[in-house]
Amino acid sequence: MNVETSSALGGRCLCGAVNFSATPLSLTMSACHCAMCRRWAGGVGMAVACAPALRIDDSSALGIYRSSGWGERGFCKACGSSLFWRARDGSALVVSAMAFEDPAQFELKTEIFVDEQPCNYAFAQPTRRLTGAEALAAFSKPNPS
Repeated sequence: MNVETSSALGGRCLCGAVNFSATPLSLTMSACHCAMCRRWAGGVGMAVACAPALRIDDSSALGIYRSSGWGERGFCKACGSSLFWRARDGSALVVSAMAFEDPAQFELKTEIFVDEQPCNYAFAQPTRRLTGAEALAAFSKPNPS
């Protein structure tokens, strides 16, 4: 189910104050076990890699938290829903899988920062599992053009 999609998909926060559309790069999602994502999402961070262009219908309810020197996280200022992480330079965007209108369309394929995963949960299906160092190395590889 690693099908590329070229159409934007809609989603929203819990209260509906932030509505968005994003274009997934594929119909797969990843789970991030790093401490920052777990605190941000209130559990494992499950996200879909998307094209960098994100359309927000009304950005007045959108909050941005600069979580590192190179990344920022978007959330609803009204209900607190975690919506996306993006590179501050605009080069990358991952959207919370569960914020999309139909999250069941995404297949869990990869887990990252497995070396930071607490021992009190695990996914049943087999996935590609990367440590933090392996994930960062994969992210830093140049994109073949």
